Amino acid sequence: MVHRQIKLILLLLILAGCDQAGPVSREAPGQPVIALVMKSLANEFFITMAEGAKQHNAGHPTPYRLILNGIKNESDLAQQVALIDQMIAAGVDAIVIAPADSKAVIPALARAREAGIVIVNIDNKLDAGVLAQYSLRIPFVGPNNRAGARMVGDYLAGYLSENDQVAILEGVPTAYNSQQRRAGFEDAANAAGLEIVTVQSAFWDQARAAELTAAILVRFPQLKALMCANDSMALGTVSALRQIARDGDIHVVGFDNISAIQKLVETGVVLATADQHADLLAVYGIEYALHVLDEGGGLKDRETRVDLITRASF
Repeated sequence: MVHRQIKLILLLLILAGCDQAGPVSREAPGQPVIALVMKSLANEFFITMAEGAKQHNAGHPTPYRLILNGIKNESDLAQQVALIDQMIAAGVDAIVIAPADSKAVIPALARAREAGIVIVNIDNKLDAGVLAQYSLRIPFVGPNNRAGARMVGDYLAGYLSENDQVAILEGVPTAYNSQQRRAGFEDAANAAGLEIVTVQSAFWDQARAAELTAAILVRFPQLKALMCANDSMALGTVSALRQIARDGDIHVVGFDNISAIQKLVETGVVLATADQHADLLAVYGIEYALHVLDEGGGLKDRETRVDLITRASF
């Protein structure tokens, strides 16, 4: 499994660096070409997403060409914009995008729509206000991140007492899914009477989360839990807690249910996470795009599953 993921990472890095300057080739006249534009290829969540898309492409009864693209880190907005422009130049029929930022990529997506390309938004919802400025209506296919984080936070609250101190590690602050997960954690903490002593952004990054965790515990030695908006940050938090031998008395929760977190949940090192089914998320977007290309219409949002994952799930 690990070997396959390493091969996939290498393939994606190659594809991410490709210059699609000319039109894409099609195996048959009229064959649809769909570009999946993801976020960080260093995040296992998007590796799983790409693998699900590849399997769907290989097994789909109506052939379509799939182009996989992604950026090297979550904050490389310029690279994601460049990838969108490359897909426009390549003449793809549809772009299924997990935007790194809810606002910054919208001008590039407006150029794609002007070129007649179908766009489907997955994972991180685009900003409604900026979409309106460009007169764009782009359907969002993905989970309710706030509700998912609320489930995780409510579960955590069952292990804490009123007035216990908790901290939140959010992702990219301008990303809609980060904002919604933070809000869901805050909803749960407020409902349980917990004290949120600080909210810090680790930009979805494991190393940054480890550094922030260490700094937070210096300021708040009575902290009882850290609520992490993705599992990469939860892994960083666990690493920092182990270094100072606090992993036994501070609860950690995450979001995404990547394979690297599952053993930690199973053994209770991480209390809970949320599964938004990365392997299916891109598939839902691709199927939506194929439907629009085949029959037209569409443009309605589609909410997908998010499930609470705890020790009892294994």
